[in-house]
Amino acid sequence: MVKKEEGNSIEKIVSLCKRRGFIFPGSEIYGGLANSFDYGPLGVELKNNIKNAWWKRFVHQRDDMVGIDAALIMNPKVWESSGHLKNFSDPLVECKKCHHRFREDQLESKNCPDCKGELMSAKQFNLMLKTFLGPVENDESIVYFRPETAQAMFVDFKNVLDTTRRKLPFGIAQIGKAFRNEITPGNFIFRTREFEQMEIEYFIKEEEWEKVFEMWRKEMQLWMTDVLGLKEKDIHELDIPDGERAHYSKKTIDFEYDFPFGRKELYGLAYRTDFDLKNHFKEAPYENIELKEKLYPHVVEPTWGVDRSVLAVLCNAYAEEDERIVLKLKPSLAPYKIAVFPLLKNKPELVEKAKEVYKMLKKDFVVIFDERGNIGKRYYSQDEIGTPFCVTIDFDSLEKNDVTIRDRDTMKQERIKIEDLVLFLNNKLQ
Repeated sequence: MVKKEEGNSIEKIVSLCKRRGFIFPGSEIYGGLANSFDYGPLGVELKNNIKNAWWKRFVHQRDDMVGIDAALIMNPKVWESSGHLKNFSDPLVECKKCHHRFREDQLESKNCPDCKGELMSAKQFNLMLKTFLGPVENDESIVYFRPETAQAMFVDFKNVLDTTRRKLPFGIAQIGKAFRNEITPGNFIFRTREFEQMEIEYFIKEEEWEKVFEMWRKEMQLWMTDVLGLKEKDIHELDIPDGERAHYSKKTIDFEYDFPFGRKELYGLAYRTDFDLKNHFKEAPYENIELKEKLYPHVVEPTWGVDRSVLAVLCNAYAEEDERIVLKLKPSLAPYKIAVFPLLKNKPELVEKAKEVYKMLKKDFVVIFDERGNIGKRYYSQDEIGTPFCVTIDFDSLEKNDVTIRDRDTMKQERIKIEDLVLFLNNKLQ
């Protein structure tokens, strides 16, 4: 029996992810690699559902957006022009006793949190992840894995403009990996050196930035509550003050979420002015046809972390009830939408009928077939991975051509004709 407790710990989330195939430690059979994680069979489905929902909402359903998918490694001059080689750093301190390193701005005291030893003076640590391109490792072959997806959208701005004939305002969207040589990664997949972003650069006239900024603020709020299903009480906005914003930003809002380990940044919304395009293009890249003048568009940038989205969704959905652990995921995000069971594994006629229903549903939904153990254990197993509905074929099904459908959240059951199943489930899974 599951003991009901108040609140969820990150340890419970990590345990469920490993146990049920959402997220595994990377390179585990060789002792792992610090803060490296692999998405398992269920995790990749959840992650892809989030990314697909984002792309549908912000690219396919809008008339002012196009997408790209750019290279992870770019010409180093990109990072020189963007200011990352000079400014993309965190304050690093090292303990004189144990030599552990920490971000100074995340310490609660002036002593080492591990051994209470004295800390050295802070120095700036560049977060760019360096590598070499080609057969010779020298200064000429140094390149960097991108620390953000944004710069490719700026560098490709003119190409996108020339091929799509877009007019202001419009946006370029991208989903992709980014890399940062973080000083102190941690809290499971919250802060890792390799992560994935969903990002938009929205190009506007300067005088429109406040109106557009507010528009994206509302869009991001709706994404969190309506699409991810996060609770409003767990979401908070933090206006980043002068001196703490990124070097390119005139205004930044962080959307914070109440994770089990504390209130931390989930997403960001920044007004980047025309900083990036001015640094990448010697001549203004956009021509205003009406005014017959060239200009540098200004940019509002909403940024969503994919991995942090996954973590927030899991933390929000995790629940412990009297007899079960259940992930109350929004149906649209659940890895499997439906599980199909024969009531008994050793009755061929039930198994055959269940497989018929399974094949029928598989044409329209992501479905799993399960015949292991008793029916109660199968229900609770599906609850734990967030499957919204279980369809059971019993002896009545053979005579009446109907099935039992069980709802994950209420655990209520009802009989539905097999011929009505697809319509019924379509309505429920919206």
